[in-house]
Amino acid sequence: MNKTIRRASVFTLLLVFALLVRATWVQFYDGRALADDSDNRRNAIETYAEPLGNIIVAGESVTGSARTRGGDLAYKRTYENGPLYAAVTGYASQAYAPTQLEGIYEDLLNGTDSRLKTVMDTVTDRRAKPGDVVTTVDPAVQKAAYEALGDKKGAAVAIDPETGRILAAVSTPSYDPSSLTDANTAGGAWKKLTADPDKPLTNRALRQPLPPGSTFKLVVAAAALEDGLYTSVDERTDSPDPYTLPGTVKELTNENPSAPCENASIRVALQYSCNNVFAKTAVALGQDKVRAMAEKFGFNDETQDVPVRAYPSVYPSDMEPSQTALTGIGQFDVTATPLQMAMVSAALANGGELVSPHMVSRVTDSGGDVLKDYDDESTTERIVSASTAGQLRSAMETVVEEGTGSNARIPGATVGGKTGTAQHGENNSRTPYAWFTSYAESDSGRKVAVAVLVEQSDAARSEVSGNGLAAPVARAAMEAALAE
Repeated sequence: MNKTIRRASVFTLLLVFALLVRATWVQFYDGRALADDSDNRRNAIETYAEPLGNIIVAGESVTGSARTRGGDLAYKRTYENGPLYAAVTGYASQAYAPTQLEGIYEDLLNGTDSRLKTVMDTVTDRRAKPGDVVTTVDPAVQKAAYEALGDKKGAAVAIDPETGRILAAVSTPSYDPSSLTDANTAGGAWKKLTADPDKPLTNRALRQPLPPGSTFKLVVAAAALEDGLYTSVDERTDSPDPYTLPGTVKELTNENPSAPCENASIRVALQYSCNNVFAKTAVALGQDKVRAMAEKFGFNDETQDVPVRAYPSVYPSDMEPSQTALTGIGQFDVTATPLQMAMVSAALANGGELVSPHMVSRVTDSGGDVLKDYDDESTTERIVSASTAGQLRSAMETVVEEGTGSNARIPGATVGGKTGTAQHGENNSRTPYAWFTSYAESDSGRKVAVAVLVEQSDAARSEVSGNGLAAPVARAAMEAALAE
């Protein structure tokens, strides 16, 4: 064989080898990537070839699957009372990526979770029967909060303080997830929902932090008591009224000019929502101590899963003293979700201990066998001492019985709360946010913590208040949770 033929042979062999390497790469590496690509039609065909597993509320499925007419997608997702539970379930769509619990437990619900496979499934390479997601949601509490919010734009979260179980997560305006399930009709519904200025797809309960206003005063009060700045909620404070913000000539006044806010105790300051007391207290503590207490309650936590990833509530850093003063009344750059403010009340209601909030009790296989129990995995962390928690509960009860939270009263139950009205827009040019965070305990010892945000309503600006708009929603949820 001459040199030219030999070289041509070697070159040809190298080309064949390169082709084999490329084919192997495409088949085993790129092939996996292509198979996993969200735009791969075969994935949707496989996912919807059989009915999906279900999301369970109080033993009943709030999801289902229905046969489609024609096409290559045999089944589509269906929902019972879709708008009521949308903030919990999210949606599973033939056209769009799933959200909320539908997205988090997608593999479990479509049968591709490795924990579901039997020996026969492995041998035959067959998809396993899908599992179910069992939630902690109480349908009575969910419905009560949803109906009480009505046409208002807002959200509500209810938590069992002793177990951390989320009993309700409501966001309004809501939407019907069923409108997004069918690939043939989802596009029109999607355009309508995303163009809606009220943003119904936004989960306001978990994923829209806004200024918490005076509800944040509970965090400042907790920091003051834990630090020893004040030893009792009934101790007189050194708080001029009005209070001049440090380094400025701006005077911070109170909503009620006749309220006894000058040098008021924490109890009276919470009762009348005295801005001067908590602005002065925040400055006296300093931003680091206030932030440390806020973070113990859950602020600035970017990994808060319930199991839906909640957006972090924020307490800022690197502030001027005047800005620290404004954080003391839940303004400046402080933001919170209803989940976060429900956690504050839950910790105080539970003697100062916060049980990690969770919306899923357990996940099971198709036969009901538990694959993972989240109730058993919940953690408990002490946030404040039992003494501090007890004093703040007492002060919160004064707010409801004698102060700004009277609309939360429930006959036959002990109720504590804190109202909040937060500025909205430049120079407070837009309708303020109305807040209420609270807890209630029945004579039998049943407890619940609730936080409500009303972002927008048809009420006149002069009528916007935490007591007027948010407290009645909290009361409705608490009554449902305490019902035997």
